[in-house]
Amino acid sequence: MRAPRRLPALLLAAVLGAASLAPAFAVQPDEILADPKLEGRARQLSAELRCLVCQNQSIDDSDAPLARDLRLVVRDKLKSGASDQEVRDFLVARYGEFVLLKPSFSGKNLILWLAPFAVLLAGGALVWTNARKRAVLAGASAPLTAEEQAELDKVLRKEG
Repeated sequence: MRAPRRLPALLLAAVLGAASLAPAFAVQPDEILADPKLEGRARQLSAELRCLVCQNQSIDDSDAPLARDLRLVVRDKLKSGASDQEVRDFLVARYGEFVLLKPSFSGKNLILWLAPFAVLLAGGALVWTNARKRAVLAGASAPLTAEEQAELDKVLRKEG
């Protein structure tokens, strides 16, 4: 009777294990270069380039048709003797800097690099300003006058 209870758990583990390996199968066997050094360079470059379909995956991890085309372009360029930088430059010229998973730090995209820090500073300034206002308001309450204190004591005696 215990075997049927284990079967769903084992099946689930097998499915999850296979799903976690899916990105490893993105590069098809017919894409792999015969020269291990060139293949290593191609894999390194592919890991740095964004899949324009998936957008949050490298072309090395993506199984989209466009990612496959880009992997083949990378391999063709490397086979023809292009350096890694020449391959990057070619793809940036063709698709824009968006194709790079880690864009360069330049004047064109300076706002992308600085925006998170600006938002953090603005948030910190907002918190500091609100804290100062609360401190001022907390210290601004004047003590009760003798007349107000007498009225408060009268009200409290009635209720108590």
